[in-house]
Amino acid sequence: MFAVNDRISTTREYSEAIEDFLKAVYMIQRGQERVPTSALAEMLKISPSSASEMAKKLARAHLVEHEPYRGVRLTQGGRRVALEIIRNHRLLELFLVRTLGYGWDEVHEEAERLEHAVSERLIQRIAEFLGHPRFDPHGDPIPDPTGDIHYRDLIPLAEYSPAHTGRVARLSDQSPEMLRYLAEKGLTVGATVEVLKADPFDGPLTLRVNGNEQVIGVNVAQCVLLAPEPENV
Repeated sequence: MFAVNDRISTTREYSEAIEDFLKAVYMIQRGQERVPTSALAEMLKISPSSASEMAKKLARAHLVEHEPYRGVRLTQGGRRVALEIIRNHRLLELFLVRTLGYGWDEVHEEAERLEHAVSERLIQRIAEFLGHPRFDPHGDPIPDPTGDIHYRDLIPLAEYSPAHTGRVARLSDQSPEMLRYLAEKGLTVGATVEVLKADPFDGPLTLRVNGNEQVIGVNVAQCVLLAPEPENV
């Protein structure tokens, strides 16, 4: 995607607000052509007018393309910055869990604070220390140093039929409350899950999770993404 020599030192050249905006565009833009500024305002908890002004500013800096009433999309330069911040964030989350004993429901806010401050050298050292991991504690892919990112074809647990087995690979809802609930049910990344029974009309699912029977609602099951075959997640 981009060469190592083309990296931007984001923590020196851009403000946290700009980095957060570009990261938000990337997170929402997957799967759609453009991102409405209203969606960015909601995600970033800023006013719609502030989101529009930021979009215009970043368009002048050639980090996004902005069309009034149609939304924004990242340029190659904007995507590069967004992926660097996402790489920082996800490596920091994994480091906090594996090395400092943080719970997977605690790391997001800590990583949000640190992702803008760490140097490229420190991130490289963290990646080396962790063995150059491909996924963070919640199963999200970690961009590599060149910006490549490995997405998997995963299936929501809610779509699994009885007697089918998969392995938890990613959680789409990473709110602390949801993560704590999933942990209580054993639905952590890497857990083996078999659907025993699915009640009709969006009723609950009865599961076997690592050998233990559990019952969850279909809305929760929609947030749990499974790999059809066991894999190293």
